Amino acid sequence: MDISMNEAYSQLVEKLQAWLNTAIEMLPNLAVAILVIAIFFVIGKLIRKMVNRLLHKVTHNKTIIDLLENIVGVIVISIGIFIALGILNLSGTVTSLLAGAGIIGLALGFAFQDIAANFISGVFLSIRHPFGKGDIIESQGHYGTVQKVNLRCTIIKTPQGQIVYLPNKDVYGEDLVNYSKNNERRIDLACGVSYGDDLEKAKKLAIEAVESLDNIDKDRDVEFVYDEFGGSSINFKIRFWVKFKGNMDYLEPRSDAIIAITKKFDENDIMIPFPIRTLDFGIRGGEKLDAMLQKRSGQSNGEGEGRSEEQ
Repeated sequence: MDISMNEAYSQLVEKLQAWLNTAIEMLPNLAVAILVIAIFFVIGKLIRKMVNRLLHKVTHNKTIIDLLENIVGVIVISIGIFIALGILNLSGTVTSLLAGAGIIGLALGFAFQDIAANFISGVFLSIRHPFGKGDIIESQGHYGTVQKVNLRCTIIKTPQGQIVYLPNKDVYGEDLVNYSKNNERRIDLACGVSYGDDLEKAKKLAIEAVESLDNIDKDRDVEFVYDEFGGSSINFKIRFWVKFKGNMDYLEPRSDAIIAITKKFDENDIMIPFPIRTLDFGIRGGEKLDAMLQKRSGQSNGEGEGRSEEQ
């Protein structure tokens, strides 16, 4: 028993002595490794500042700037750590870390591919900047004002007050309409006049009515075209432009144009007809409705007279 304890004690001392000798031998390498990490830490801070300045020229989205800045900083410091581990002769550890990172990254990529797609799309939306906060857009069948763009979704507020969350990958990959980009919008107003009215006169009056409005773009001409023979009217479209910053900049001029055209037509005896439907049963030998009603009315009167005579 005493011999076993002594042997164990001797082996422990030898092992500790070997570790101490190895540590003393590795002190220069350890110092160099620490120095390398410190140098890469300073380089990482400098590169982050450079990236920050460059990104501010591309986008004003602080979330994207901070994210990319941190990613670059982590990459630079990670390179320094791997070099330091190599200096300490821990190449096997470096290989294991890289292999583990690859496997974990692959697993996370499959598990969170939608999140990753939204994240990457959010980055590209912030860099390309097709719209910004306050812009009025239409995407995925939703129309509203942009409230916020984060790394997962684009948040818009509809004119009815609802908040809609649109995934960034759908906004980036599908059709997008930005109504605020040019700060102007054209109004296409459809109407019609009766077949018996003077078309040239109606055209002149409609253009005068729209041109009299104060809230339209006076620098652009008002356009008027007849476009079809309708069921009860000859239909036309009148087109004009407005300065567009919000929904009411579009809705108010359109409403005012409807009022002005209606008033102008009423003052000059131009009729905007109601839809008319004519029922005619005279097709292919059938009886017309008025003739059929007269015939039935006559039959009823005849039967009534016959009864009176019998009595």
